[in-house]
Amino acid sequence: MDSSLLPLLPPALVIAGYLAYRFYRNWSHRRLISAPFPESWRSILASNNAVYPRLSAAERERLHQVIKLFLDEKTYYGCAGLQITDEIRLTIAADACLLLLHRQGPVYPGLTAILVYPTGFSAKREEYYDDGTVGHEARHMLGESWDNGRIVLAWDAAAHGASDFSDGENVILHEFAHQLDSHSGDTNGAPVLRNNSYRSWARVFSENFEDLQERVDKGQPTVMDDYGATNPAEFFAVATETFFEEPHALHKHRPELFEQLQGYYRCDPRLWQER
Repeated sequence: MDSSLLPLLPPALVIAGYLAYRFYRNWSHRRLISAPFPESWRSILASNNAVYPRLSAAERERLHQVIKLFLDEKTYYGCAGLQITDEIRLTIAADACLLLLHRQGPVYPGLTAILVYPTGFSAKREEYYDDGTVGHEARHMLGESWDNGRIVLAWDAAAHGASDFSDGENVILHEFAHQLDSHSGDTNGAPVLRNNSYRSWARVFSENFEDLQERVDKGQPTVMDDYGATNPAEFFAVATETFFEEPHALHKHRPELFEQLQGYYRCDPRLWQER
């Protein structure tokens, strides 16, 4: 062998390995997507996910494909004695994948694990007090999205949110919206957008966030849950819940916000509400 080629061998092997991985991953995805969606899984979705029967046939087929990729790539862990079942896996996956139904790209690439508790759980969090001190307090939680590739959910709250798709509260949509938000590098209410969308997104979200904060401070009624006034990240997550679960109300009271979310998620949930 020509010794001049030796320095080129390691990079060549790296490139070859990367291409082989890409080929296998694409082949595996195509094989997985083309596999039949089990009837038992369809039955679970029809029983547990209220929006599922309202989707068009094409949308249900697309949802099936994304769910299969989701279940193949993510690992569920039962906490506090909870045994993970197909019902738990599919109910959570369906609402999570609803956010990707009309969006192209990978399926929550930064997410690897979903931790599921049977009911609400407690977690200690830093609290900043008015006097400038910092303490730790236990908070009762129904869900949490972490930056290290994990989501934590309370199963009873997740199941309720999936079964009632009109009350504006859905912890699955909320926490997975945080995952989409974090794709930009920071969880700050500004997910990855098309380049020409950032200016209008920033204006509309800033105006609506400040208006929500003002209404909450004054005790005025709002179409969105008050928790959205906490910070921009929570505003985006709560806005996502409202967009999918109460689209007519959001469109009526915050039309520009609805328009921005419609452009981002590339769907109109009002159509599902009318079916």
